[in-house]
This record gives sequence, structure tokens and C-alpha cells, in this order.
Amino acid sequence: MRKPWVRWLTHDEADVLLSELPPHLAAMMRFTLATELRETNVTQLEWSQVDLHRRCASIHADQAKGKRAIAVPLNEDALSVVRDQIGGNKTFVFTYKGEPVTRANNHAWHKALKRAGIENFRWHDLRHTWASWHVQNGTPLHALQEMGGWADGEMVKRYAHLSHQHLAGYAANLNSHGEIMAHQQKSPDDRKAVRA
Repeated sequence: MRKPWVRWLTHDEADVLLSELPPHLAAMMRFTLATELRETNVTQLEWSQVDLHRRCASIHADQAKGKRAIAVPLNEDALSVVRDQIGGNKTFVFTYKGEPVTRANNHAWHKALKRAGIENFRWHDLRHTWASWHVQNGTPLHALQEMGGWADGEMVKRYAHLSHQHLAGYAANLNSHGEIMAHQQKSPDDRKAVRA
């Protein structure tokens, strides 16, 4: 059975889409690209779940799809977005006109996608984009699994084809004729021939 296709954005596509979004959705998209959090985890994120000093956010077990609490590290992009939200609402991080945002995958999102010329893309695909970018930048799959809160390693293997750096050294083990390369230990007869 064929595995589902993973839809993700290039950095250029993401930049175009961000420029087409209203500011509150652009902030939520930037935060999602930095953290991989699902739509409801972003829209329902409360200040009590964010620790700027420790640079992390906490998703409670009852808010996580896998029903396990998730500690989310906040990189500089995520921290910048969060700091920009200070003062918007006493309880919720992301707001529109001071009120909590209930949905990010809304009419404004779909209109921005159309203006940006991006097709077949859902808000959830931002999570795939986050994972794809990480793998392309060399993040190991086991670290990606932990950061993304995936209980099953099979889910993370969907992104393995996007990175080849960890295999590059092994590719040099054979030449174009399938012969064992010279860096492997030589036989006694080979060593005698080299001395002569």
C-alpha cells in the first residue's frame, strides 16, 4: 500500500504565503513553523503554558493528540513571535482584536493560499513543513520524533527521504563497478605487491 504523500512548503513558498496572511495568522503560521504544534495547540495556547525564561512551552496531556504531555522548545523565531503577542490578552497568546482565535484554518487562510498560488495545502501541512525543513537541515529522525511528540517512529520515517547526509559516507564504500573501495583492509598478497 502506498504511503500518503507529504505536502510541505519551500522557504520561498512560505515567505510568499506569510506576506499574504493577515498579521494575526502570519504570527500563528510563523509560530507553527518554528514549533510544529497542531492548530488547536496554537489557537488555545495560554500564557500559563509559556516559559520565556526556560524557552519552552508545555502542551498538557489532555491537549495532545497522543495524550502525553509535550515540552516544546522555543527557538528564536518562536520566542520573537510570542514576545510580539504580549499585551494582547491576559489568558491566550494568540488573539485577533484582543479576542482568542478559535480557528486558523479559516476563510482568510484559504484566500491567502489562493493569492500566493499555493494549492493542495492545509494548515496541518505546516507540521509537515516543519519536519521536512528539520530533516533537510540534518536533524536526526529520533530527535524529530521526540520534538514532534510522535509515539510511533513509523510516522517520522515519512521524512527520511528528504535527507541523505547520514548516508553519504556509506555511498563511498563501493565504486561504480561495485568493487570494494581501497580504504578497506588489504589482504597480505596486496600488501606484498605494494612493497615490491
